[in-house]
Amino acid sequence: MLYRALLAFLALPGIFAGILPAYISTHDSYRMTGSISGIVLMFFGTVILLWCVRDFLVSGRGTLAPWDPPKNLVIVGLYRYSRNPMYVGIIIMLGGWVIYAGSPLLAIYTAFMATAFYVRVVFGEERILAHQFGDEWFDYTKSVARWLPGIG
Repeated sequence: MLYRALLAFLALPGIFAGILPAYISTHDSYRMTGSISGIVLMFFGTVILLWCVRDFLVSGRGTLAPWDPPKNLVIVGLYRYSRNPMYVGIIIMLGGWVIYAGSPLLAIYTAFMATAFYVRVVFGEERILAHQFGDEWFDYTKSVARWLPGIG
């Protein structure tokens, strides 16, 4: 199962929060002077993401990949405070890329990804989770914010 979790991690966040941002930032002709402080955000976002991947593997008995989702509702770790900390971590990573690279195109990409995550969660994942976990899911949504504590 660890192999599947690592493969899913490399295939999904590795591409969308690693390879694509690196490519975009190096091919952005509008690039400005970046800041090393972006690396701190990238690191912080990566820690959040890895923590969530671990919780999916250990508590959920699955991976972040849609083809191998957790079998149990994951409500431990950062999932006690946010229903979607993995997406929050990826957006933090991408924000770090934007600051580090000083890339306007990467900022647009980050806004696009945040919008795509919102649509995926609200119109896709939440419906699937409600169907799969029923009352357990609904109870969880009443006590835990969708994105950040206190924000919703």
